[in-house]
Amino acid sequence: MILNKDKFKIIGYNENDSEAIVRPNIGYWADAWRRLKKNPVAMASLIVLVVVTLACIIIPFLSPYGLNDQNYDILDKSASIKHLFGTDNLGRDLFLRTWKGGRVSLIIGFVGTLVELIIGLLYGGIAGYIGGKVDTVMMRIIEIVSSLPFMLIIILLLLVLSPGITTIIIALVITGWMGIARLIRGQVMQLKNSEYVMAAVALGSSPLRVILKHLLPNTLGVILVYLSFDVPDYIFSEAFLSYIGLGIQSPNTSWGLLISEGQGNLTNYPHEIFFPTAILFVTVLAFNLLGDGLRDALDPKLRQ
Repeated sequence: MILNKDKFKIIGYNENDSEAIVRPNIGYWADAWRRLKKNPVAMASLIVLVVVTLACIIIPFLSPYGLNDQNYDILDKSASIKHLFGTDNLGRDLFLRTWKGGRVSLIIGFVGTLVELIIGLLYGGIAGYIGGKVDTVMMRIIEIVSSLPFMLIIILLLLVLSPGITTIIIALVITGWMGIARLIRGQVMQLKNSEYVMAAVALGSSPLRVILKHLLPNTLGVILVYLSFDVPDYIFSEAFLSYIGLGIQSPNTSWGLLISEGQGNLTNYPHEIFFPTAILFVTVLAFNLLGDGLRDALDPKLRQ
């Protein structure tokens, strides 16, 4: 049978609306932000993180109480108008101490992740781009370092350094940078044979310039997703170390230390452990939910 175009008729097509059918041409990051905004869980998590971060920054400056102001007339008092989260066993304001402790936890989370990111980017980028024997040796170094027990590193550092924010960050970074290094190495090995990389090499760009200017920026989406999961890991690790007495020490405070101090009064004064635990839980959960949203928004396979 011979087909003839006269036998067919176009249905549901309007010449004037043809331009409206075409998808607007938007960039990768604009499209990722558009898709992220359509994710209500991710956007709610982002708002929660912004509120918690601002509260940790602003509230300690506005509080009429001092971090270690003790008042033996109000020991272990429950929540009230003057003390929104109540007081602890020394009469200190838990509302102030909770947000002040959150500031310490967030600093460790963000700074530790940033330091880990810088080390992992450079190490993984160099290993993936150069390859060969250099890559083999660098990967064997990662395997050796990753075999060291985490708690042993913490204890050894505490024997040399005094407990505090710097010691915790150093301890967490020593073993934490290897995950991002492996991730970046894999991404760079996939991208180094791309046309734009070959063009940069042909034009005389040094390996370091190729890594910093061409390879690493194209792994930014993967990095953002990784960081959104890594920051809560640092926060939770700090809370765990402070809870067992190897992290932040009194009179300073953090969410982990507040939970440790409130555990002894759990039966009679549950408010002392409830508020820091709840805020820690909400913060870590929000980071993980935001990471899920970023992973979907930055996935080029899901672009429409």
